[in-house]
Amino acid sequence: MPIVVDIDVMLAKRKMSVGQLADRVGITPANLAVLKNGRAKAVRFTTLAALCEVLECQPGDLLRWEPEAAAER
Repeated sequence: MPIVVDIDVMLAKRKMSVGQLADRVGITPANLAVLKNGRAKAVRFTTLAALCEVLECQPGDLLRWEPEAAAER
């Protein structure tokens, strides 16, 4: 999929674990892992907003687009 999720980058910058982020956002660690690993087909704006609030970032810090050919490498 050409949309890449960079939650790992923000977690590292904020020195936060996946479990801590999941607790603060109010989603399960399993659902956060699906999103983090790029297996999610969709994300609710409320979830994206909560992630941005907790991580103190913009949606563009978490999501980016890559052309199909680059994503398959």
